[in-house]
Amino acid sequence: MPFNRPTPQDILHRIEAIIDVELPGADARLRGSVENIIARVLAMASHDMHGHIAYAARQIFVSTAEVENLDREAGEYGMSRKAAQAASGSVTFTGTETSIIPAGTLLRRADGVEFSTAAEVSVVGETATAAVTAVTAGAAGNAVTGAKLTLVSPIAGIQATVTAAAPGLSGGTDIETDEALRGRILTRKRQPPHGGADFDYIEWAKEMPGVTRAWVYRHQLGVGTVMVFFVMDDKAVTLIPDENEVLAVQTHLDSVRPTTADVYAVAPTPLEVDFEIHVRPNTSLVRSAITAELKDFFRREAVPGGTIYRSRIIEAISAAAGEFAHVLLEPAGNVVSEFGEIAVLGDVTFEEML
Repeated sequence: MPFNRPTPQDILHRIEAIIDVELPGADARLRGSVENIIARVLAMASHDMHGHIAYAARQIFVSTAEVENLDREAGEYGMSRKAAQAASGSVTFTGTETSIIPAGTLLRRADGVEFSTAAEVSVVGETATAAVTAVTAGAAGNAVTGAKLTLVSPIAGIQATVTAAAPGLSGGTDIETDEALRGRILTRKRQPPHGGADFDYIEWAKEMPGVTRAWVYRHQLGVGTVMVFFVMDDKAVTLIPDENEVLAVQTHLDSVRPTTADVYAVAPTPLEVDFEIHVRPNTSLVRSAITAELKDFFRREAVPGGTIYRSRIIEAISAAAGEFAHVLLEPAGNVVSEFGEIAVLGDVTFEEML
């Protein structure tokens, strides 16, 4: 039978009843009396103790533990919270021949995010390419190819505007959330390592910063081969990992895999699914709610080489807050992806339902 934590008023009434029995003639309900003050102080202290006990009880279980206790639980399994990572990549400077860009040169994006060059470079012809790293770790440092940065301090012979070189600035991730760490610990408890079972590869991939989902396919490239597809749902532009992120996961998998397995970390190919929806009411709030539901739906349902069923898409749209009715015109049928492809949300077009 569950225990319900009593309210301060419930505790006070119990203490008043005890005083009535144990001190005949006393009135703990008389405001300002010694008995009344004692009863109220005891009720407050007792309620605080109930609260501390309830807090301690939550920390016993991974499913309800909070920050520091969650980290302690992870540590007992040899796990740790994934730290924030700084975005990095290359940028292209433009300037006059032989001009020097010193190491540690600061660049700033329009939103205030700063980057620092890793080494001194000089202009050859009219351009120079330098490796840069975000000054502050986090997903905010990621940037697409062609993103504009400016020099914090001018350099003689160098233009102030700098562009991010292909494939952009990537690898920036925020510190792992409580819920993500909680999920990894629970998986570790439910599926202890087996030295190379399918779920081992999934968890090994998810140990890397930014990796949110992974899938394992055996013997696709021959006997003894293991292909690990993975995505990074929290990236700003695309969930598909770039070549540097694939290399990082490959390096980690090589360090933990069984010696008998040939492991390949692979980025799936995106299969963009565009939507045309007639909805009632066709308001900005409803459109935003439907788009959010579809993003969450693809995160739950999409797998490489899988099928997205149209009936489940309709169900997800109907679950959006404020949606009264809708007609789904596109996609007209189930979305089937080939091996190595993963369905991702494309453009969503809305019209008023007649």
